[in-house]
Order: sequence, then structure tokens, then C-alpha cells
Amino acid sequence: MHIFITGATGLIGQHLCPLLLDNNTVTVLSRNPAKASALLGNSVKAVKNISSVDFNDVDIVINLAGEPIVNKRWSDKQKQIIRDSRIVITQKISAAIQVCSTPPHTFISGSAVGFYGRQSSSLIDENFNNPHPEFSHQLCKDWEEAALLAQSELTRVCLLRTGIVLAKDGGALSKMLPAFKLCLGGPIGSGDQGMSWIHIDDMTQLILFIISHPELSGPINATAPNPVSNSEFSKSLGYALSRPAFIPMPSIALKLLMGEMSDLLTTGQFVVPHKALANDYRFHYPDIKSALESLV
Repeated sequence: MHIFITGATGLIGQHLCPLLLDNNTVTVLSRNPAKASALLGNSVKAVKNISSVDFNDVDIVINLAGEPIVNKRWSDKQKQIIRDSRIVITQKISAAIQVCSTPPHTFISGSAVGFYGRQSSSLIDENFNNPHPEFSHQLCKDWEEAALLAQSELTRVCLLRTGIVLAKDGGALSKMLPAFKLCLGGPIGSGDQGMSWIHIDDMTQLILFIISHPELSGPINATAPNPVSNSEFSKSLGYALSRPAFIPMPSIALKLLMGEMSDLLTTGQFVVPHKALANDYRFHYPDIKSALESLV
């Protein structure tokens, strides 16, 4: 198959590309094709513009592009950069697919559990339809709507509502480890907020599972089946590192440091992957204890 990927040099993309190269042609979109080829290997073809790709010859599109959401404080300008880096590129892909005579049969496009907004302790699956109106919800809603423009009888669209991806070499966990290793880790705020997470191995394997299961479409929660509270996550990480994890981070301190962006850490949701489980995907790391022990 010919697979086209955006965001291939990101955390998920770097782990996914090697799995796709076996008997497939992989083309990646990158602002720096030379750097992408050096990072991903010469077997990957790197292009700089979507216009360089003939989507009539593409079987699968995997759209993972997006400015990191927690790298900078959320000014109005930064919010627009975050939106444009996801929505504009997705609109361009959908427009290219719409005019194809033989379009890709599968379009897997990124989203996030932020679609649901902050929620209480109730378990949330893909059928939940009462999201909390805030920036993360509106961002994911508009992102998903841009991808759904490509949907037709010939192209199925799958929306990856991804949780916190846990990996050894990047992402949220790498930001947490220094404090926890120094015995300075602990819950954030009340610690009651939900953390919907997924091990990087399950993240990549779930994408492969979606590719091989054409009956799947629409929103798909890319989260482990056992979300935890922030407090439980902190205890589990401390246990995996053989470190105490009881020093709390007050919500007000985070608010002063990060502004509105702190809401991502002080609020949350408990999201379960109903579609994946109903279609018999078997998680390699279904619980936080085994996931963190494998990583740290």
C-alpha cells in the first residue's frame, strides 16, 4: 500500500513509521524533508508540500500533524497557531481527497480526548455527546469537522481521540520524570481529575488495527481501558521509580505559571475505548502499573 503521513517526526509518527515500512510505500510531509529522511530513514519518501502528492495513488492517509499544545503559554496568537497547525492542513488534505477519482480508502486523522472538555468522574465513551465548551473542545471539534469533509462511500474517516501518550523518549512522561526522580513529584491540584492515557505501543498498534478493520470509522478513543485519577497516576509513577510522590502542585501556582493552559492539567476526563474493545482490540498495557513499569 501507499501510505501518506503528516506529523511523522512527532512522538507517535516516529514510532509508527518503522511499523508501516514493511511491504508498504511511505510518504511523509515535512517542512524539512532532509531532516525527516535522516530521522526516519531513506526508505521513507519526504515531501514538503501536499500539492506534491497525487492522492489518487494513495491508499491510506494518517494525519498526525499539529503544534505541541503545551509548549507555550496560550496567548491569542499561540491559540491560533495551534488551531492552524491542525485544521488548515486537515482541510487541505480533505480538499485533495474530494477531487480524486480514486481517493484513499482510509483517512485516519488526529484528534484528542480534549474533545470532551473537562468532565466529572463518569466514564466517557465515543457515544458521549455533552462536551464541556472550552478551547480544547472547540479545537478538536473543528479539527474533526475538517477531516470529515473527506468522507464518502469511497473513503472512510477515522478520528483518533487520543489521550496522554506515554513513551520513554518524549511526550508528557519525559516532562514529569525529572521532578519525580528527585522525589518532588506528586498530584496536581486536588488530584481527582481524570487522566486518560495510552502506552505508545498500544497507540501504534491501535492505528494498525484500525487500518486492518475497515468496519471502524468515526470517533475512536485512543486510550487505555483503565483511566486513572491524577493522584493514582502520581502514586503509580512514584512506585515505578521507587520514589515517594506526595508533594502536591497547587492549582493556583500552575495558573500563575501557565495561565489558561493549566486547565489541561488541573481538569480532565475518564475516557474509555469502547469501539476498540467492542471490535476485540487487545491492549498490551491495559493498566497504569504495567505501562509505567515497562517505560521507567
